[in-house]
Amino acid sequence: MRVIRIAIAGFGGVGRATANLLFSRRDRYRQLYGAEIRLVAVCGSRSGLADPEGLEMERLKALEPGLTGPAFIEASDADILIEAGPSDFRTGGPGLAYIRSALSAGRDSIVISKGALVHSGPELRALARSTGAILKLSGAAAAALPTIDLLEYSLKGCEVLEIEGVLNATTNYLLDAMMNQNLGFGEALVRAQAGGFAEADPRNDTEGWDTASKLLILANFGLDADLTMDDLVVEGIGSIAAHDIARWRKQRLVPKLVGNLVRTDGVTRAAVGIRTYPPSDPLAHVSGKNKAIRITTDAMGETIAFGSGKEPFATAAAALKDLEHILTARAVQATYSSGGEP
Repeated sequence: MRVIRIAIAGFGGVGRATANLLFSRRDRYRQLYGAEIRLVAVCGSRSGLADPEGLEMERLKALEPGLTGPAFIEASDADILIEAGPSDFRTGGPGLAYIRSALSAGRDSIVISKGALVHSGPELRALARSTGAILKLSGAAAAALPTIDLLEYSLKGCEVLEIEGVLNATTNYLLDAMMNQNLGFGEALVRAQAGGFAEADPRNDTEGWDTASKLLILANFGLDADLTMDDLVVEGIGSIAAHDIARWRKQRLVPKLVGNLVRTDGVTRAAVGIRTYPPSDPLAHVSGKNKAIRITTDAMGETIAFGSGKEPFATAAAALKDLEHILTARAVQATYSSGGEP
């Protein structure tokens, strides 16, 4: 049985949820992939823990100060990195250093945070190609909602003409509250923060940057585009006023913060902003903290997917879906290398 060593960089809520789910699925990995999965290292920003024989959840309750950084992960000799740290698309940090180190060493990498992918996507794609490392990123591209998978697998071979996505759960929740509970933006935000549905600093969500980041990842990694944040027109929901809500209600329209990408004559254009939908449109029914995506292609027409999942469990599951794709790809590669049948 193959031993596969995993390291997790970023051990907050998502990192811990990923470790828990990984432990619960070890029998599945043995039975389906003939793989003994060992979590050999974890680290946060200031502390970590490593053991080449494998860590268990009980030991991860108390990490050791000073055990952190790309060199710490490198020393663990992990086969696969799961990067689950904080996200900053303006600098790429802190995940960029971990991902760059892993891919340079040919280490397969599963990326959950969006920052490095937005900041240095072309570099990371080229690095993975040059070393033969597999780079997967379902957790960064709307997590429980299948987005990048639709492009890479379900719609493979088709020409994508347009992508339209409700990709941020926080803004969707706020817009629902404003439309259905007669709340202003400020009051809806306060209630969302009190209920744990919005961050203490929600600007990345409410100003459209989170949606823009996901849209860029889909464009660059799913469609092989080469867009930067400067190529996007980005608007949020903070300017919505009472008269906007009243007008939409009167017209029986439903507002959503949408990431939109259109490809025409080889040119890709992308934007984030408010769109309104009649009740007959499926996107009008994306409620609460749910998400959705509509992809229009030349041959398969419209494909629509809806997603909902409790966080951070849903994001952890998206990352481990990527793990299974890697296990499958490496098993097939090993079979061909040995001259056997796939």
